[in-house]
Amino acid sequence: MTDVSTLGHWRGRREAFHVAEPARQLAMLSAASALVRRRILSTISGAGLGHVGGDLSVTDILVTLFEGVLRIDPAEPNWPLRDRFILSKGHCAVALYSVLAECGHFSPERLAHFAAPLSPLNGHPNRRKVPGVETNTGPLGHGLPVGVGCATAARIRAEDWRTFVVLGDGELQEGSNWEAAMYAAQRRLGNLTAVVDRNRLQQGASTQDTNDLEPLADKWRAFGWETHVVDGHSHAELLEVLSSAPGDRPRAVIANTVKGKGVSFMENGVEWHHKVPSAAQVEAAMKELAS
Repeated sequence: MTDVSTLGHWRGRREAFHVAEPARQLAMLSAASALVRRRILSTISGAGLGHVGGDLSVTDILVTLFEGVLRIDPAEPNWPLRDRFILSKGHCAVALYSVLAECGHFSPERLAHFAAPLSPLNGHPNRRKVPGVETNTGPLGHGLPVGVGCATAARIRAEDWRTFVVLGDGELQEGSNWEAAMYAAQRRLGNLTAVVDRNRLQQGASTQDTNDLEPLADKWRAFGWETHVVDGHSHAELLEVLSSAPGDRPRAVIANTVKGKGVSFMENGVEWHHKVPSAAQVEAAMKELAS
């Protein structure tokens, strides 16, 4: 499915990114995020379904990883020494698909077929159908345990690739995450990074009203993880923590985000967990994202 033209552009950007001054790097990431957000809106609008709020909140995290951090080769998605990325909050597949398309894993035109009959771009990512997807996700609480397995495999093989897992904050109500967190700390899996998309909203309500997670950073620290709290929409803060060399403990990054980020009438609106914007709303949102 590799799109040669898009892959070439992505490789060129990656090469330019790693030699650019910091201010230029941040400008490149910002431009990529704006493009991804526009593609998220057009994809969900065209399909008539999706999870636009969470897609928009996680965009800057995914863009920073795929444009500036991950060691990957979209021309060889199963390269043994690649970094592994797992989107545990699999319901936000459109954000992942938009980023994978921008990297050349497949043509951006395929996004128009999201959730269509027989389309490989399902409502949740499927590793057998989409290159760049490491594991099927959707049932919450599974991504971090799989990531722990990946990190353990790298340790056993004495290989230096890393594993990054992005989780939703509401997803942390699943106990399987904390079992995985205990194991990762016990095995001192410094090659594992968990990023929490901390937008404070889940389906139907706030996380605080559903099952309060605070003090979240203290919980990760108590479980033995090196823990950082960052602005999840600051490419500078994300890039600094995600690209820094791993230590001897697993790393938790709590990325404070805004659900629906970038579109004023969606921001912090719980209804946008899976509400589909109208044509007029898409037009208004596109104008905001283009400014």
